[in-house]
Amino acid sequence: MIDVIHAITPGDHFSPRTGSAIPTVVDGLAGAARRDVDRVNHAVLLDRSTMRPWYRSAEPIEYERAAWLTRRDRAMDLARARLGLRRSAVERFYAPLVDAVRQRPPAFVLAHNAPVLPSMLRDSGHRVVLYAHNDLLRTYSRSEAVRVLGSAAAIVCVGDALAARTRAALPPSLAERIHVVRNGVETERFHPPADAPRPGARPRRRFCAMFVGRVIPEKGPDVLVRAAALLPPGEVEVVIVGSRGFARDAPLSRYEEELRRLARASAAEVRFEPFVDRDALPNLLRAADALVVPSTWEEPSGLTAGEGMASGLPVVASRIGGLPDVVGDAGILVPPNDPDALAEALRALIDDPLERARRAEASRARALARDWNWAWANLRGVLERL
Repeated sequence: MIDVIHAITPGDHFSPRTGSAIPTVVDGLAGAARRDVDRVNHAVLLDRSTMRPWYRSAEPIEYERAAWLTRRDRAMDLARARLGLRRSAVERFYAPLVDAVRQRPPAFVLAHNAPVLPSMLRDSGHRVVLYAHNDLLRTYSRSEAVRVLGSAAAIVCVGDALAARTRAALPPSLAERIHVVRNGVETERFHPPADAPRPGARPRRRFCAMFVGRVIPEKGPDVLVRAAALLPPGEVEVVIVGSRGFARDAPLSRYEEELRRLARASAAEVRFEPFVDRDALPNLLRAADALVVPSTWEEPSGLTAGEGMASGLPVVASRIGGLPDVVGDAGILVPPNDPDALAEALRALIDDPLERARRAEASRARALARDWNWAWANLRGVLERL
């Protein structure tokens, strides 16, 4: 086994101050590797300008980021790709990262959401694995996919649904390199409160349904607000935790303003808690009675759902993308963008404390079985077979 280098998108913040998804995954995997009996060293390539403090689970490899890609850069790259040419703008953006990798001894390079890296690191001595957290090949023809991914040692997808979409976009010679490594969850940071009520005990306060995540249409917080409006007034409190980005004091987006107008027009009690960092998030989750993940897009994995489960919460999630695999039988699945179905699921939890307690216990058990040690063991098994 050799070392692992994580290549995250230039400019992404490897910091607990943000809770950004891919850095959270890297921190989880690297932290589990440090606890492994046969330890594997993990490093992460970091743009020096990104937010600190950095997670301490992986060795930082610092570099100076190139200029940001502009909208015109992306449009020109797409036009080049359609002509069978290289996407030179994105290659320019990743060039400083690639230079930093080439100065390191041979390792597994996990190219997180970066299809461009296997071809850029061809003949470098490194074994490059495309680590897909999203549907990355929507704009790639099969011939371009073969060109950029032909030298990839493997393609890792974070869930079955994403793997199926990725496999469909690739010729058989590349599709057979796909492996599924599901994300884990940090069960020590996220755990139930020490004074959790006994099963069947009456709630001491109004039922609290919480949303946590980026407040954007694809995440569906408006679906939760609409669902709460269908329940009797005073029965449920909705807490929306998050902002469009990673700053509490950022101006509200148009969608965030519309969401607040929707809340004011509703009879439901809705409270907004702007973005919080990962240190504050566990206590917020422990104050809730259920976590709602009402995504309207094909969420590939859903880290927040796992963190809610680790916190001992019943989870109500959209039946879409990778969310059904994350919550399993412990959660309640509803059709996406269906406030009526979501209201019915919340109604069931409010009316039946025993069922709520059963699902909370099942959530915690599922999270414990799928922690970051489990995820790293799965990834390590893939790497050792390459």
